[in-house]
Amino acid sequence: MSKRAFSAEYKFEILKVYEEGNHSINEIASTYKVDRTNIMEWKHRFEKYGVEGLKEASTTKKYSKELKLAAIQDYQSGQYSIREVTRKYEISSTSVLRKWMKDYNGHREIKGTVKGMSHSMTKGRSTTWAERIDIVRYCLSNDRDYQNTAEIYEVSYQQVYQWVRKYEDGGDEALKDNRGRKKEQVELSPEEKTKLEIKKLERENERLRAENTFLKKLEELERRRY
Repeated sequence: MSKRAFSAEYKFEILKVYEEGNHSINEIASTYKVDRTNIMEWKHRFEKYGVEGLKEASTTKKYSKELKLAAIQDYQSGQYSIREVTRKYEISSTSVLRKWMKDYNGHREIKGTVKGMSHSMTKGRSTTWAERIDIVRYCLSNDRDYQNTAEIYEVSYQQVYQWVRKYEDGGDEALKDNRGRKKEQVELSPEEKTKLEIKKLERENERLRAENTFLKKLEELERRRY
């Protein structure tokens, strides 16, 4: 399959065809000359980040040595698939992780493309609820730059990563120091259930607004084309 870059509009067009369910993923991949794994990755990114997830990064993504080694160890543990590891550590593609694995298994030195984390940042530290909220919001407002966020707040990369995930699932409440355990639905009070549903609806509305904006842009491009 071609390695050429695809526009966000092109990716979205493919996802629309896939969601309609009238063609198999193999048929779509053949028609649009893309790899089926690309389609599934675009679907994941769109569901997670909305339209922004379909855009090509303007700069080459950089990774610390610690992140590379953590990703390699997770994959070698057999507990995660290669795609799960790339998503967990926000690695740009499975081919990037495969390259790291090849170097590691070939006993080549694994080097970071950004400044490595200090011992304290690797180990992590105790934080207050307010600190965790600030850290997560900073990370999200800076394109999920976990590494930079960890350095600024002097916490570990993994802490930032886990807090962001908890926040996305349950908002501020999920960051309270109950060791991050989310309450089961049966444990939630009616008021908590209502708040949780409201937050979910707000996040969904944000995604839909972004999608509608993208659709309008796509329709405009279609009109110009014809």
